[in-house]
Amino acid sequence: MTAFRVGLSADFTRADGKPTFPSYDLSALGAEGVELVELPRAALLSADHVTGFDAVVLLGERMAASSFPGDGRLALIARMGVGYDTVDTDACTANDVVLTITPDAVRRPMATTQVCLILALTHNLMAKDRIARTGTLGWPARLDWHGMGLVGRTVGSVGVGNIGAEMFRLLKAFDVRMIAHDPYADPAALAALGVEAVSLEAVFEQSDVVTFNCPLNDETRHIGSAAMIARMRPTSYLVNTSRGPVVDQKALYDALVEGRIAGAAIDVFDPEPPSAHEPILRLDNVITAPHSLGWTDQMFATMGAVNRGAIQDVRAGRQPANVVNRAVLERAGFRAKLAAMAGR
Repeated sequence: MTAFRVGLSADFTRADGKPTFPSYDLSALGAEGVELVELPRAALLSADHVTGFDAVVLLGERMAASSFPGDGRLALIARMGVGYDTVDTDACTANDVVLTITPDAVRRPMATTQVCLILALTHNLMAKDRIARTGTLGWPARLDWHGMGLVGRTVGSVGVGNIGAEMFRLLKAFDVRMIAHDPYADPAALAALGVEAVSLEAVFEQSDVVTFNCPLNDETRHIGSAAMIARMRPTSYLVNTSRGPVVDQKALYDALVEGRIAGAAIDVFDPEPPSAHEPILRLDNVITAPHSLGWTDQMFATMGAVNRGAIQDVRAGRQPANVVNRAVLERAGFRAKLAAMAGR
């Protein structure tokens, strides 16, 4: 019997050989006879890298149409996280490969990340941290940095998916007005959350804090455009933990420098990683993080459990949960792969 082989992202191992994410655990698969092999370190995986594997688990690597091997063996790409703009989904379907993500793992960590950044911005945390470090002479400057109370303020979101809904659940405790624009959201679900559905323009015009909870695709690229940012008020803030290109980064920089908005917090950039000379990194009214603020032990433990479940399902000939390219489930080629797995 041919062993079920899983290729693991090279990002799992640090240069010193230690695990990058100690709480991410797939060891139970080894005990079940699954062969776990680390993939080569590459920004874009080639067909040679993926040949001979039944499944791959990816974090930062890209999978393009050219990445799919001709041996027809690959059946599953288990992506860590919920973003999948690094994987060619059409090519997955064309090659009878199912793509899965881990929404349960990121829901709470990323929602709390957004709340963390909202609070840090509205309380001027970074400015007050700098003041506290100046000693006796600098402390009088704290009089110039009063924060913005959130009671009765408006928090708006561009998109309301898994993470956005959780963010709004957490924000209820702060007595804020909640609005969102999402043409694909169920109006009844939004109403149940206490979220008012509004136009995209209204999110930028009415929000004291604008957040982004949308995937990156052709519809959302630069949805936070110069024109939309121009609708924001000088006292408002922007928080982006989604993907860098959903916001026009140059337009955001200009608005911050010109004082057309009060500040921003960004965990994502365009491109990533940004150059050390990226202008937005030099601004005092911006909080930044290296696309990792939501990374917690609990996030990666749950990611491991979800990815492990997807691998176990496919190995047993079952359809996995959290499928992105659902059209593949009806393809004869993919069904044949599952049937062959079940017959091993």
